[in-house]
Amino acid sequence: MEGELMAEISHRLVEVNGINMHIAEKGEGPAVLLLHGFPELWYSWRHQILALAARGYRAIAPDLRGFGDTDAPPDVSSYTMFHVVGDLVALIHTLGQEKVFVVGHDWGALVAWSLCLFRPDKVRALVNLSVAFRPRSPDRKPVETFRALYGDDYYICTFQEPGRTEAEFARIPTALVIKKFLTYHDPGPVIVPKEHGFAASPDKEITLPSWLSEEDVDYFASKFDKSGFTGGLNYYRALDLNWELTAPWTGMQIKVPVKFIVGNQDLIYNIPGVKDYIHKGGFKRDVPFLEDVVVIEGAGHFINQEKPQEITDHIYEFIRKF
Repeated sequence: MEGELMAEISHRLVEVNGINMHIAEKGEGPAVLLLHGFPELWYSWRHQILALAARGYRAIAPDLRGFGDTDAPPDVSSYTMFHVVGDLVALIHTLGQEKVFVVGHDWGALVAWSLCLFRPDKVRALVNLSVAFRPRSPDRKPVETFRALYGDDYYICTFQEPGRTEAEFARIPTALVIKKFLTYHDPGPVIVPKEHGFAASPDKEITLPSWLSEEDVDYFASKFDKSGFTGGLNYYRALDLNWELTAPWTGMQIKVPVKFIVGNQDLIYNIPGVKDYIHKGGFKRDVPFLEDVVVIEGAGHFINQEKPQEITDHIYEFIRKF
């Protein structure tokens, strides 16, 4: 992204919930909180920050706990949804807001669902990308479910082993790790070969799509070089712990107005059962104020970066109603 435009976004560290959190912000007006995924940063929302600010909103994109310039506590147990949502509730208070609009993508979408589950009073309306709400199954832990679907080499399963993925990432340049993730455009699952893991075929040339520049990749890589990946991986490692802790919320509905957007090439959308859940009544049952489901043809997982204008328009068209 052009330097001048980037310079218009202001940055600061705020103290929330016992950690220092880095936030990027721009604009004045109703607050819109933008929550990123893995392996990402506030930077994933660069286009939306500028566009929403230009349309009369105050856009705020934090680096979530464990990412970028925000503190990264070492323990997996510090990455439950209670910690991460706690950070955001404190952030909303620090921003001087009673309620905010929330937009989430990937892990940021999961965090946003949890925020709506625990503190619906803080959310005016939600736009979530890529990851639909998943009701808690009382019978089976999430990692077990993924293992049953895809086997031990599914990326979420390989992420469970402390240190393993970090070691694989360390064998190749960080920029290549970022490219492997952000250019993934396959509706099929990410299967990690046992032998070399993510370091497999390091010499394979990756052609960047038009929406991602070398400069963008370098920005992500520079931050992950500094922070490492453990913080981000700890979200996956806390999946089962979250499941245990959220037992009291089994069967709870999401009671805020919601718009959901997904690319039809998104690997999450193509997990068995997800499309039926989204389109055949399950999603609407669990999220009664679900007002719109948008499927963008030809778009992959990193939809906020791949289709920035379209996503910004969708966000704006929804939140302007409130």
